Amino acid sequence: MERKLTKIDIITRPEKLEELKIALNEIGVLGMTVSQVYGCGLQKGRKEVYRGREYDVNLVPKIKLETVVCEIPVEKVLEVAQKVLRTGKFGDGKIFVYELADAVRIRTGHRGVEAIMDIPGEKPE
Repeated sequence: MERKLTKIDIITRPEKLEELKIALNEIGVLGMTVSQVYGCGLQKGRKEVYRGREYDVNLVPKIKLETVVCEIPVEKVLEVAQKVLRTGKFGDGKIFVYELADAVRIRTGHRGVEAIMDIPGEKPE
């Protein structure tokens, strides 16, 4: 059976990043990309006052953690992320799951699963 690549995007509160990274590392998710993003959903933003004037800020700061898995079950990643991130309040975030057609490690030309796996004995410079 061919192993498939699955990309998982997690968008959530910035203050939850460290706890999420630790929890994902504990289940074997080591590679990830994290970005600061802004968005709105049910929260609809907030009001802020600047120089005495009130402004609607409809984009809320979030973090987006992206990872690709093949060996670690997707359901396990979803379970761990939800356990760490769920507060029960608006703004907990969203998780998106995508099947990937391919991946390429630019340095070696490895494709598919080999592109995201660690190479035994290799260490980054």
